[in-house]
Amino acid sequence: MTSARTRARMVERLREKGIRDPIVLEAMGHVPRHLFVDEAMQTRAYDDDALPIGQGQTISQPYIVARSAELMRAGRVGQLGAVLEIGAGCGYQAAVLARLAREVLAIERVPALVPKARRNLAAAQVRNVQIKLADGSTIDGALGEFLGAFDAIIFAAAASEVPVQLLPLLAPGGRLLAPVGDAHGQTLVEVTVCEGVPKIKQLESVYFVPVLGGLA
Repeated sequence: MTSARTRARMVERLREKGIRDPIVLEAMGHVPRHLFVDEAMQTRAYDDDALPIGQGQTISQPYIVARSAELMRAGRVGQLGAVLEIGAGCGYQAAVLARLAREVLAIERVPALVPKARRNLAAAQVRNVQIKLADGSTIDGALGEFLGAFDAIIFAAAASEVPVQLLPLLAPGGRLLAPVGDAHGQTLVEVTVCEGVPKIKQLESVYFVPVLGGLA
């Protein structure tokens, strides 16, 4: 279950589903997903499924994490700078992003999940992720000091509309990735900014838990 062979099979499934970036595939194979799920779920840790992590939240399926990471990198050479994740959950996606970026700031609104994510990241020996307890639905007002700082912003929960209020936090050439929609249908959306104008690209159907306001 925790062997290199098991992880290699997961990576091969991701390749079969269309993930091509070798840096992303290496990161997916490196991060020990079993450390981020509850003990009762560890036999399913490397299945391509979202799994419950408590508090009504889930760990995202490996394909979605890999797909988001590949879109985030967009074929770039070398590491990205800073990345913002909205919805840290158990810390798994942040651990993958940490292999691809110099630093990751991950926001989580559920207090019980913050220490859990920190423990998981420590167990996986990930040191370049900061977990912050905050309301991701209003985070633009709390991160004024990070204006223009992030090469990518990734949502791990579905927004009801494209979160254009976060675009000032993007560095030039950066991109925002978010599932947008409701329980009746969601689409993964990529947003870039060209000459001050947001460019929105709809990518594929997805399903995430919704972004909720306030601390849980």
